[in-house]
Order: sequence, then C-alpha cells, then structure tokens
Amino acid sequence: MTTARPALDPELRELLTGMPLMSQLDADLLTQVRGLAATPVEPHLVHRRVERREVTVPTEDGAAIPLSVFRPAHPRRATAAPCVYWIHGGGMVMGDRFSQIDIPLEWFDEFGAVVVSVDYRLAPEATGSTLVEDCYRGLLWIVEHAAGLGVDPGRVIVAGASAGGGLAAGTTLLARDLGGPAIAAQLLICPMLDHRNTSVSSRQFSGEPGVWTREMNEFGWRCVLGDRTDDEVSAYVSPALADDLSGLPTTYVDTGSAEVFRDEDTAYASRLWAAGGQAELHVWAGGFHGFDALFPGARMSATARRTRTDWLARVLAPATAA
Repeated sequence: MTTARPALDPELRELLTGMPLMSQLDADLLTQVRGLAATPVEPHLVHRRVERREVTVPTEDGAAIPLSVFRPAHPRRATAAPCVYWIHGGGMVMGDRFSQIDIPLEWFDEFGAVVVSVDYRLAPEATGSTLVEDCYRGLLWIVEHAAGLGVDPGRVIVAGASAGGGLAAGTTLLARDLGGPAIAAQLLICPMLDHRNTSVSSRQFSGEPGVWTREMNEFGWRCVLGDRTDDEVSAYVSPALADDLSGLPTTYVDTGSAEVFRDEDTAYASRLWAAGGQAELHVWAGGFHGFDALFPGARMSATARRTRTDWLARVLAPATAA
C-alpha cells in the first residue's frame, strides 16, 4: 500500500510535468537509458578559462579508472587551490564523470577550486566494493599529485550527488579507516546511503512514476550487491551500516522532503551528531530527488545550490586567530 506523501513544491511540480518518468527499472530499460545518458562536458567549459586534463588511474585488479581534471587557466593566487573531488550520480548503474558536472564547476568559479571527477566502474558489470574502491583510488591519486595539480592537500573536499553522495560517504569512511588522506569536508547531495530500502520515505515513493522510486532503488542495489545478505554488505558500499561515524570530517547533507532518500539522509546526519561530529543538514520542503540538478533555474534549486556554496565558503575560509 502506498502511504501518503509530502506534496511537491508547486514550481517544481509544474516543471516535472514535462519530464518522462518511470516507476521501474530493469536491465533492458537500463541499456536504453545508458544509450541516452551521455553528458557532453564542452558546453560547460565554453565560457570558463579552464585547463582540462584527462588521466587514468590503475587499480589493483588491472583496470584503468578515468579522471577528468579541471584547473583554472589563470589561478587567482600563488597559493595552492582547494580541490573538489566529484563523484557522479546515477543509481550506481548509469552516468559518467560529466554527470551533474555543473554543480562542482560552480565551485570552480566561486573559489578557484580544482575539480577532479571520477569515472568509477558501474554495476552490474562491477559489483560489491569495486565502485567505492575505484573512487578511493582516485582520491589517492589527487593527493599523490597535489603539487603538480596546484592543489592544497589539506583542502580536499569529497562531494557527490545521489549514488555519488553515497560513494563519497563510503570513500570518506575508507580514508578514515585506512589511515588515508585527510579530507577537509564531505558534501553529500541527496545521497544513496542504505541498501535496505526500509524507511518510511522509501515506502512513500513507491508504486508511481518518479525521478527515482523505491523500485528503481531496489534495482540499483541488486545490481551492486547481487544476492549478498545484509551481513555480507560492506559499510563502505552502504554507509548507513557503519557502526562508528566518529572521526569523520565536517559534513553537509541535503535532501528533499519528497524523495526516497529523505529518511536515510536525515538519519545519517543525526548519527554524525551523536558521534560528536559536525554536520549541516537541509531538507528542502517539496523537493524531489535531484531537483536542483534537473532544474537549476527553479527558485528552490537556486536557494539549495547557493546554500551549499555558502557552507563551502565557510569550510574553506582561512582560520582566524583568536
């Protein structure tokens, strides 16, 4: 039975009427969607003074993970720049390193940040912890090459949207547990954090077409996890499983009130606070999944994006002497 659900923001609801929506996702539909989902990056670079570099990072199993690096052609300062490590969304089954790239490129503009985006391997071709380990390899590459990139290794932000937000959280957990690079902050946009799909919000957004429904979420997780039981799932893959959220960097979490991930996202922020960490949480009333990426010109989208940027400005601000 479908439960009552929060209403959509009126402007967003109107914009959504022109978008094709689905309630289910399967292997055949995934093939079709992948064929339509390539994201051209060049339109985002035309009016920016940017140096673009394409590199590949080897993994332990012999794969090569593509990274795109976007650096200001004329850095504002002689000092090293902050870096935003971007992990794209797509339910862990689609998308590429240019998906939602307009979001971190706003921080390229605002802060002169170097943006690095990763093409992690997708499910179902890759499964289990492979996806998050690919993302972690990209993080290691950034820090190892920080000097050549003009990056301050003490100001690396790990950021992502949807599946990318979940992988950003998993990458940050890996860095903590493996004694890896110090991450200045993690920025999790409507993150996909919990494979169990049992929350109230997951049940609310079921049985009807949407941007990302409970049924689509179940398909994405099946592609990643196969027939693994709950006790066989790594917390690096499904970060809501992590027993200990202490020792993590300052965190930004946002989500919509009218989306599948609302409850797992708010729970994650609450658990960060309970562990003594710092988190800023925003739940956008009437926002559906990925609203600000799909319709950046909407009033709520502009507010959500500006609020993130303002938070990042505070994180990146130099400490003042007492």
